[in-house]
Amino acid sequence: MRLEEKRALVTGAGSGIGRHTAQRFAQEGAAVMCADRNGDTAAETAAMIADSGGRAGSLQADVTDAARVTSMIAETVSELGGLDTVINNAGVTIVGAAHDLEESDWDKELDVNLKSVYLVSKAAWPHLEQHGGGSIASTASIAGLRAIPDDAAYCASKAGVIMLTKCMALDGAEAGIRANCVCPGFIQTPMIDGFFADQDDPEASREAAIGLHPLGRLGDPLDIADGFVYLASDDARWVTGTELVVDGGLTAGI
Repeated sequence: MRLEEKRALVTGAGSGIGRHTAQRFAQEGAAVMCADRNGDTAAETAAMIADSGGRAGSLQADVTDAARVTSMIAETVSELGGLDTVINNAGVTIVGAAHDLEESDWDKELDVNLKSVYLVSKAAWPHLEQHGGGSIASTASIAGLRAIPDDAAYCASKAGVIMLTKCMALDGAEAGIRANCVCPGFIQTPMIDGFFADQDDPEASREAAIGLHPLGRLGDPLDIADGFVYLASDDARWVTGTELVVDGGLTAGI
């Protein structure tokens, strides 16, 4: 198993990419703490892992709250006996162009998608350093590489995740802390369902999104979870500061 004896924290683990990532980590031998703003869904993920013979705990946490993030890391270290890898996956998407987006929506998107990566990574850093290094991997997006109309805050936040990842990779190299991110294409999750629902013609928007991917489908959360498994594993021991694009070929063309 690729993650045997590793101890992992996954944020946004209550659904979608986060839930599948937590499950895949457990399947690969890791002990997993499932964190989510919705404590009930985090507990459901942990229960699924336990029912499959894995080891998992759960907790409720708002990853935009610095004090709660600090206590979340402390609880994770206490329950798992340490911390080797962090998956920053919590995120939201709010449709809107820069000229008509409400300031509160801008703030929310940047706080949840970008500031949380800073807060969680900062709180986890000394624990990773104490154990001789570790891995931080975050959910970015192809929207951090290419602009999407009417999605300004989301694109800006994910571009920020990519650059923050590169900065952490440089700053953590001497301590053995690797930092990477995954850039998904359109993935079939509750978040993308909400994005389509906000469009004038949701079904047409979904079909158009499918058509953007040369491999002919929306991504499955497992496609991204497997990317995170790789980045957290010893197979990626010389990989840091990279954005792993998992997008069905979307960004390969013009």
